[in-house]
This record gives sequence, structure tokens and C-alpha cells, in this order.
Amino acid sequence: MNEQTMKAMAYASYGGVEKLEQLELPLPKVGPGTVRIKIKAAGVNPVDWKVMAGYLDPIMAVDFPAVPGWDVAGVVDAVGFDTPEFNIGDEVHAYGRRDTVGIGSFAEYLTLPAGAVAHKPTQLSFEEAAALPLTGGTALRALDALQLAPGQSLLIHNGAGGVGQAAIQIAHQAGVRVLATASEKNHDLLAGLGAEPLTYGTGLVAAVRALVPEGVDAVADFHGEALEDTLAVLKESGKHVSIADGSVGEHGGRYIWVRPDGRELARLNELVEAGTLGVHVVSSYPMQEAAAAITESMGGHAGGKIVLTGFTD
Repeated sequence: MNEQTMKAMAYASYGGVEKLEQLELPLPKVGPGTVRIKIKAAGVNPVDWKVMAGYLDPIMAVDFPAVPGWDVAGVVDAVGFDTPEFNIGDEVHAYGRRDTVGIGSFAEYLTLPAGAVAHKPTQLSFEEAAALPLTGGTALRALDALQLAPGQSLLIHNGAGGVGQAAIQIAHQAGVRVLATASEKNHDLLAGLGAEPLTYGTGLVAAVRALVPEGVDAVADFHGEALEDTLAVLKESGKHVSIADGSVGEHGGRYIWVRPDGRELARLNELVEAGTLGVHVVSSYPMQEAAAAITESMGGHAGGKIVLTGFTD
């Protein structure tokens, strides 16, 4: 890289991981109210390969060549005019989704609005900090929508995913009774986070009703294809949300789509600093192996977060 360019993993057209290639792209500029981050780690999420495949084309414009990645952690490299919240050298992280897909976090540098960025908790490594924003923010937004009180009950579909793990911890520390689904191999993981584990699939409704005969107060669907079971176990007055099924709105639920917000990320960081929210990273790849990281994410059974670290070549 020279002083005006950076390395990035990018794709010039929609497709699979075979479209990813390492490119030299212009170094991001730093406008008023923004910070440029020298990237130490980037989180890998299912939305990254879904965007790359063109699945979100009906709702999101793309500027090619596009760089995947909305989760980032690193060190502030430059600040724009009137950005008193941050200084060069600050360790930060962010959920960096833009309205238009362009330069993401699978790169050496990323410029973001200061309002999307938060200071990284000292308890987290850069890899853990990069794994938190999207999943943690989604979990927090879902739970805010459900407005559960201590002692109420919550069923989580897909408790072993990144969003599910965060939601279990946040709800449990708030005094909510959490039931969560996963394959049997992940039941110990769920129990350790504070949930009563259940196996998804046939028999789930009966299992939930055996534990909560009157029905649960709320359901959070972090997987999809769960609406029938959700409605079967939900109290008549209950609330439900989904991050994977847009049809929930037709059945009294709410479709959740997390927003970039440094203040919400700071709320998560307070839980991290209090010791009530942890981040489970299961795999780490150098940036130039982004295709392998995305392929693992596409398998859908990581049981934790996948991250990229810096380029090694």
C-alpha cells in the first residue's frame, strides 16, 4: 500500500466467494464528523454473503467494486472536523452499515460517522470487539422491542447463533426467564449463558408448553421458518419479533433490522464491562482468507462468531 491506497477484499459483481479478490483501492477520505479506523479485525456475518450474492439488491444499492463487512474494530487513524468524541490512537469498534453498499470492513481502513462508533471496552480483544456490534446490537434492539420485565418468559429460536447468545445473556441478566432452541450439542452452551435449552424441530411446542403451560410472554426468532411454532407457544397478549421473517408484521410481530448507533453499542459495552455480556469467537482468519471465513459462515453451524484479522502478506 502507498500513502493513497489500501488493501481490500472486494467483488466487482454479484456472486459467490469466487468473486472476492484482493485489490488496491483509494484510501478513504475523512470528512467532517467522521473518523477513519485502521482496521485490526472485522466481524463476518451472514448478511455479508447475502449482500454479495445479490439477495438484498431490491433494497440496497451497491457501488462496485464493493468491500464486504459491517462490523469493525481498530484504532482511530484520523478524525474529521468537529469530532471531539474521538482522538487519534483511540481503540474503537462499530457497526458500519451504510445506506449504499460500498467500502466495508474487509479492508485496511474504513471511515465512518462518529455517531456509529464507540470506544472499545478494554476487556475485549480487537477480535471480540469486532464480533459484537451487529449481533449484540440486533439482540438489544429485539429485546427493547419486546419490553420484558423481570420474571417474564422469553423463547429464543436459534439460541446458539451470535444474536441468540447475546440475547440470552442480556435477557438473563435483566431477570427474564429464557428458553432457547439449539441442536443438542449446543445445549450446554445455552445453559451456561443462562437459558433453558430446547431442541428445535418436532416436539418444540409441546416442550415449551410443558415448561410454561400458560404460554411464553415473548418470542424472538433469530432463525426464520418458526412463525407457526411462535404463535403456538405465545400468550394471547404476548409479543414477538423476527430478524429473518418479514411476514411477522402480518401476525402482530415486528421485523428487526439493527441500525448503526454508537450509543446503543455503548450500552452493550457497559454490559461487557460489568461482566454480564461476553463474546464467543470460534474462528479467526487473516483478511486475505475472507472467502474461507464466509464459506464457514455459510455453513450455518459455527456456534459462535467468525472474524477476520489484518492482511498478513
